[in-house]
Amino acid sequence: MPDISLRLAELADKPTAERLWLMFRHDMSEVEGDLPGPDGSFPDAWLHLAFSEPDRAPYLLTLGDRPVGFAFVRGLLGPTRVMNSFFVVRGARRAGTGTHAAQGVVARHPGPWEIAFQDANAGAVRFWRRVATEIAGDAWTEERRPVPNRPDLAPDVWISFSTTAGPGALHPADDGA
Repeated sequence: MPDISLRLAELADKPTAERLWLMFRHDMSEVEGDLPGPDGSFPDAWLHLAFSEPDRAPYLLTLGDRPVGFAFVRGLLGPTRVMNSFFVVRGARRAGTGTHAAQGVVARHPGPWEIAFQDANAGAVRFWRRVATEIAGDAWTEERRPVPNRPDLAPDVWISFSTTAGPGALHPADDGA
C-alpha cells in the first residue's frame, strides 16, 4: 500500500480536520438532505467534541504528506466504542485506504464496537459490511435504529462486533509515532 498513515490527531490538526469535515458533510448531504447554513458551513459539533472530550479520539489519515480522511471515535471510557464519523476523500477511495484506516482504528481500541451508516449510502453499506467481515468474520450483527431527533430520516443501520488486539493491530510506526 502506498505511504498511508493513520495517527491520533492533535489540536494542531484541527484546522485540517475542519476542512475535511466540510467535504464529509457535503457527501452526507446527498443522503441526509441537509443544506449548509447561511455561511456555507455544516453543523460541526461532533468535530469539536472529537478534539475536546476525554472519551473521544480523532484520527487523521494521510497519504504521504496529504490529508485524505479522518475517523472520530467515541465511547472510549464506556463499554462500547462507536465510530462516530468516518471519511476518506473521493480521490483516495477504492484503493484500500478506508479499509486500512478502519482496521487500524478498531485495532487501537479492542472491545465491543458499533458503526452506523445509512441504507441510502450504497458505498457505505458495502464498505462497512466488508470491513466488519474482515475484522470479525461472521461474528457481527446488523440492526436498524431510528435517528435521534430526526424523524424525517430513515433509520440508521448499525453494525456491531467485538474484537481483541491481535494481528490486525498496527505497529506504532504505522501511526506516525
